[in-house]
Amino acid sequence: MNLAVPLGQHVKENNLGLVYGAETGFKLATDPDTVRAPDIAFVRRELIEQTGLHKGFRPGAPDLAVEVLSPGDTAEEIEQKTAEWLAAGARAVWIVSPKRRTVTVHRSLKHIKILTEQDELDGADVVPGFRCRVADIFV
Repeated sequence: MNLAVPLGQHVKENNLGLVYGAETGFKLATDPDTVRAPDIAFVRRELIEQTGLHKGFRPGAPDLAVEVLSPGDTAEEIEQKTAEWLAAGARAVWIVSPKRRTVTVHRSLKHIKILTEQDELDGADVVPGFRCRVADIFV
């Protein structure tokens, strides 16, 4: 919630789009169907205007997918999810590690940045104007 709430407030105040919680599924592929539900997702307003609101799974990836690591998650599972999000069109994937107190920002499979509590998480061009101290996520 320490990331979802400020992100949601920023998106709403600036009319950037919608922030979704963990209950929202995104259909990344068909035949076989692949549905993922990130812990937090952001879809920009322009994409919502093009595709509309959906009652079932949203087609495609969100612009931003945020995954919060659980103790049972393996590195391979997280790498696979990250690759699936990016391949389906996510512009960024943030992996939040409560244990390490870091946020790993993936813009591609090669453009990866690990942020520590001394750093600031920046929405860059994905969530323009959003900034949050990494330390504030783990309060």
